[in-house]
Amino acid sequence: MVRRTLPTLFVSCLAAAFVIAATTPALLAHEVAEEAGVAADGPRDVHELWTTWGWEPGSVIGLALTAVLYAVGLGRTWRASGAGHGIRPWEAWCFAGGWLALFVALVSPLHPWGQVLFSAHMTQHELLMLVAAPLLVLGQPVPAFLRALPAAWASALGRLSNGAMWKRLWAAITRPLVAWIIHAAVLWAWHAPALFQATLHNEWVHATQHVSFLAAALLFWWSLTHGRRNAANYGVGVLYMFTTALQSGLLGALLTFARSAWYPDYAGRTASWGLTPLEDQQLGGLIMWVPACLVYVVAGLALFAGWMRESERRVTRREAGRLAGVSGGPRSRANPGDSAAQTTGATL
Repeated sequence: MVRRTLPTLFVSCLAAAFVIAATTPALLAHEVAEEAGVAADGPRDVHELWTTWGWEPGSVIGLALTAVLYAVGLGRTWRASGAGHGIRPWEAWCFAGGWLALFVALVSPLHPWGQVLFSAHMTQHELLMLVAAPLLVLGQPVPAFLRALPAAWASALGRLSNGAMWKRLWAAITRPLVAWIIHAAVLWAWHAPALFQATLHNEWVHATQHVSFLAAALLFWWSLTHGRRNAANYGVGVLYMFTTALQSGLLGALLTFARSAWYPDYAGRTASWGLTPLEDQQLGGLIMWVPACLVYVVAGLALFAGWMRESERRVTRREAGRLAGVSGGPRSRANPGDSAAQTTGATL
């Protein structure tokens, strides 16, 4: 029941925690770096890399909150319905994997490293959009989060999610085409040089970038994996998955083959890692182009396999119905004759 009546709470439940997880004032980040003896703009070598973590309070609190909510909700669900029921074990593992991807992207040394290398920054974004987002969607956090909340809070959220305005908004933004457009627009807009370089100098802009990447990816994966299971929707999913691979791959190719650095603010930061800003950009472009596109292609193939299975099931059901009609036809036609013969015999 919760899955049917409260799917719109997915983004709502995650948004508050992940906004906290992704947003921290720049001053806090700089203070942590200075206390560790590391340059405020990120680690300068391998030694500093492994001693530099993104221990911003907002990230730690947000991730801890989501982990506790899910664990409590999962425990209550399994105690009430039996282990493995309500939320299946593989779904719980998916959520754990998505949570771990968020930890790596927001807390591990990869986070401060992204202030120094564009390629590290790109890796961080791909983790958010291609690993954390789909795994969190598959992890079914809504039932677990609601189970963890007090009953009065869960009821209030249920009433809110059943509001006509919210339902219309959710139905609009989770249409596959709309989610695809939002996902593509967010990806391309944030790679405009002015916006991307602003993330290097303002932590709030950086946080907004991460939140928008994650939210757009959650909408995209949700729209393609939680729709009705029929052949038409599987076909639409295959189309949008492969077109996403094409447009994100195009952006990666443009970054890879560019003859000049799009983000000159990385100049002076990459030298200690043995890279020029252009080489760093080309590496980041390759990361977006090859492994990222491979994820979309694999997901598209999985949807294609589902499309084939659903088409086969439809053919099987149609054939079974036809055979049932053929086998039932003679009996249904014979019965009136039998009754007429019996009536005639009785009359005679």
